[in-house]
Amino acid sequence: MTHTLHRKGTVENLSDDFPFLIMSAKGFPNEPGSGEKMAEILKIAQKYNPVNWGDMRTGNEFSTPLEEVLEKVDERSIVHAVYTNVDDAAAFVKDLAAKDFGLSVVVSAPFELAKQVAEKAGVGRHTMEYSGGIWGALDKLPADWVLEITTMCGHGMVSRYLVEDLTERVKKGRMTAKAAAEELAKQCCCGIFNPVRAAKLIKKQAGK
Repeated sequence: MTHTLHRKGTVENLSDDFPFLIMSAKGFPNEPGSGEKMAEILKIAQKYNPVNWGDMRTGNEFSTPLEEVLEKVDERSIVHAVYTNVDDAAAFVKDLAAKDFGLSVVVSAPFELAKQVAEKAGVGRHTMEYSGGIWGALDKLPADWVLEITTMCGHGMVSRYLVEDLTERVKKGRMTAKAAAEELAKQCCCGIFNPVRAAKLIKKQAGK
């Protein structure tokens, strides 16, 4: 299971959203020395136009300098990167496969798009995970358009109220959708929040 899996949306508005998660298996042979490998992976990620990246223990592109994140990556880390198209995502996977770090690499995307990433990278898919959706008192949830934004932070650090407030500011012309999306991205410490997708969703809701 991964916190990048439960992103709400349509196939269309998830087509520019490819979050990656890379980690070792805690307590298993690939954990020792994995910190240096994950720091190297974050460096590699920069080559392929990520719109966000981070280490859940330190911060993301919009909150913490890359040098500080790299310095603090260790064996307990889980590193992330987000891409907006199949080609960049596939190039990242191909590079990782060639270096054979021996770590788990997870990409979350609609099945057909994830398949395209694997095929373009020349790798097979080891496992496929399904999101079972949301269960319980659904009437207590915010509107679907808000969930499409908040679920881009798998730990629930992006507040529905902040999404609504910033979207209202965009609607009134007090800030741009890009600025609103980047403010939201700061809240997601892991770096899996996609500010490009968020800006599009906010702009659409604000009627801009």
